[in-house]
Amino acid sequence: MHPQRAREHGSASTRSALVEAAAVRFGRYGYDGASVRDIARDAGVDAALVYRYFGSKDALFQLVSTNIALFDPLLEIPLEEVPAWICDFATRGPKDDEVPHPVLSVLRSSSRGEAVDRFRDEVTEVFTERFAARLEGPDAQVRAELLAAWLLGTSLLCKAFRTPALDTASEDTLRAHLHTGIAALLRVAPSPGGGACCCGIPPAGTC
Repeated sequence: MHPQRAREHGSASTRSALVEAAAVRFGRYGYDGASVRDIARDAGVDAALVYRYFGSKDALFQLVSTNIALFDPLLEIPLEEVPAWICDFATRGPKDDEVPHPVLSVLRSSSRGEAVDRFRDEVTEVFTERFAARLEGPDAQVRAELLAAWLLGTSLLCKAFRTPALDTASEDTLRAHLHTGIAALLRVAPSPGGGACCCGIPPAGTC
């Protein structure tokens, strides 16, 4: 391999390792409890490389904590597949100690006001603007933000807070309720099996 390409490949691998290690550390211990030295050690590199690639601990935290790019698939997949994707994220996605939940990451930020503003801007771009543009019918932006609230809130209670009912419910039960509610919100086909959901609300378009 050409020396320059080898260096570039090494740089990309190191940066990726640092981002992954930072996500785990910040997710488990918050901003104050995660040191640059610990993050670098987890990534198997010298702590100086954190500053070389990211400039500061704060910049690295902001990168991994408020980045909601993990929701970008919602902008690509067919609307009919969105309920299943959210069900997978809520029931099978990474735990908070593996990847910091976006909402908790804002609360853990040392500069909470800035983090709130940045998070709101990202949610606005992904859901209020881009995802809402995919929806037909009235109140598209309201429905898109409700989807964000459902996605973020459900995953927060399931993975970070582990509230008793959600923590002990079977995956089938969670998926049934989530799929039916989200499908109605998006005005797409209900969960396989059709008919009213277990709460007695008929599918969208049948009223």
